[in-house]
Amino acid sequence: MAVGIFDSGLGGLTVLNAVQERLPDVNFLYYGDNAHAPYGVRDAEDIYQLTKAAVEDMWSKGCNLVVLACNTASAAALRRMQEDGLPEGKRVLGVFVPLIEALTERQWGDNSPPREVAVKHVALFATPATVSSRAFQRELAFRAIGVDVEAQACGGVVDAIEDGDMILAEALVRSHVDALKRKMPEPQAAILGCTHYPLMEEIFQAALGADVQVFSQGRLVADSLADYLERHPQMMGQGQGGFYTTGVPARVSDRATQFLRREMIFQAA
Repeated sequence: MAVGIFDSGLGGLTVLNAVQERLPDVNFLYYGDNAHAPYGVRDAEDIYQLTKAAVEDMWSKGCNLVVLACNTASAAALRRMQEDGLPEGKRVLGVFVPLIEALTERQWGDNSPPREVAVKHVALFATPATVSSRAFQRELAFRAIGVDVEAQACGGVVDAIEDGDMILAEALVRSHVDALKRKMPEPQAAILGCTHYPLMEEIFQAALGADVQVFSQGRLVADSLADYLERHPQMMGQGQGGFYTTGVPARVSDRATQFLRREMIFQAA
């Protein structure tokens, strides 16, 4: 048994890197649905069906716990999967809640009623599908009141990163930040609501300004997962990990190696 980390493509590697550093004794199975990436431009039903199929494949490969290290999948598929019912002993977690808990200064698992928080103006940068789902705002409303969220759909950024065109990705990030600031000139905090975006965190920070607190998911998800596994040790991965892709393994291996600057060998899912 291994803990599964799922993403539509390579962005989830930012989460994988953080959780491996935080939990070196846990075996992780990474699964990228590269053949169907990016998810951010697909409709909700398509995202749900693709995510469900991938998670079921991960269960068949020995994962009892799967983390959807993909904000689009978390936004469009997680709640429906949980409401439809999961197989006995299987769990699926998303990446929104740890981010929102950090933003609202809550302890993990604190389900007390929503309350006033210090941050009042929040910029959300995410894929078009995540923005249209309003999943971030819904989860935030469970925990905080009086927070104004301005969402910016960052079309093209994921494609540029997946293609390795970081010059284009930087230009797109700056353009999207400019568009956001025309709607919300002075955000107090910014959420990088896609696991690809931490690769561009310095660009987001520079474009937003040093006084804006930028929340990125890798470390927050890693800390939250460590807390979850401490409370649910039966979900701890002890077994075969590895790297799987629905895309072309050689190409994905090359891109992943560039992403994390360490050799990563993917095999066909």
